[in-house]
Amino acid sequence: MQLKGFTGEILLAYKLLVNDRTKFAALLLGITFAVFLMLMMMSMFAGVLQRSSSTVINIGAKVWVMDPAVNTPANSIPMPDYVQDAVRSIAGVRYAVPLYTGSGLVKLKDGSFQAASVLGLDDSSLFGRPKLLKGNIEDIYAENGFIAVQDADFEKLKDPQMGAEFEINNNRAVIVGIAKVTISGLFGIPTLYTTYNRAIQYLPQTQFTASYVLVEPKSPADVPHIKDEVQRLGYLALTEQEFIDRTTQWYEFHTGLGMNILIMTVVSFIVGLSISGQTFYTFIIENLERFGALKAIGAKGSELVAMILFQSTFTALTGYGLGIGLCSGLMALAKWRLPDYAAIMTFPSLGIALGMVIIIVAISSYIGVRRVLRIEPFDIFRS
Repeated sequence: MQLKGFTGEILLAYKLLVNDRTKFAALLLGITFAVFLMLMMMSMFAGVLQRSSSTVINIGAKVWVMDPAVNTPANSIPMPDYVQDAVRSIAGVRYAVPLYTGSGLVKLKDGSFQAASVLGLDDSSLFGRPKLLKGNIEDIYAENGFIAVQDADFEKLKDPQMGAEFEINNNRAVIVGIAKVTISGLFGIPTLYTTYNRAIQYLPQTQFTASYVLVEPKSPADVPHIKDEVQRLGYLALTEQEFIDRTTQWYEFHTGLGMNILIMTVVSFIVGLSISGQTFYTFIIENLERFGALKAIGAKGSELVAMILFQSTFTALTGYGLGIGLCSGLMALAKWRLPDYAAIMTFPSLGIALGMVIIIVAISSYIGVRRVLRIEPFDIFRS
């Protein structure tokens, strides 16, 4: 009997909610728009953070040795050659190889110029090499051999084919392979792979050349010891995830990006809260007589509260779902039309948006509950 009564209350609450289509649509619109804005902002931020660590993710080294002043993969600081030799001698290191990261100005066949990111892989192992779509990895040892990455910025090299020629800093270069990587770069420039020695020959150098030393430990248990020994050398050793986290923290707290995204997310929350709160309050006021009548015929305060909570929760979850759908659809469309578009929807973003929607529900419900519990049936029938 209680279950039947509860079902009847929920059904009545649902009918009261959807009966006024204008108000119901306004409630849905406010929450949907708020969820859409919050998810778009956080998805854009997540996409930027992921691409900022593209070099770390694509290379896939377990431990990275670097200068302590390095904050992101893009601002590498060259290290002397003895660092690599010292790291190789540390107990627990299976092998350690150098990696060069830099940028060069590419002169294309039509005479135009294009900046490109250049990665120089260890000559003997080619550790961190990308997966080839065309060509043979051994051709990278050929004279002037380079591998181009086929990503969103590939067309900026005038869509080069196998055997295409260009110049880097007045040095001849030939495309001997076309590859794909897991994550495209952040700064919208093409990526080229070559050997370490060729990279330091083609591009202007400072006194030292190795941007990073990539380490493969014998076992995960050896990593703490390796990090301690590298620290004694005056350098920093980070695991892949630690380097990604370091990059993320830099963009979040040392650039304007994190604060701008936070402000836009808060603004989106306030917009959703103001629209849904005001609309839900108006909805309660307009249905005050109905709630008063229910109270007059014996409905308990807890039953009226349950009805209001159902109405606000149903509206919020529906708007939440519509917001996710709208955001996903526009992101898919943007990626289809704009290959450089970096936004990605993550579970933390969905969780944060859901948490903010729950706060909107709680505040809106509190406003409605307070108003309904204060009404006296006698005032309804007297009017």
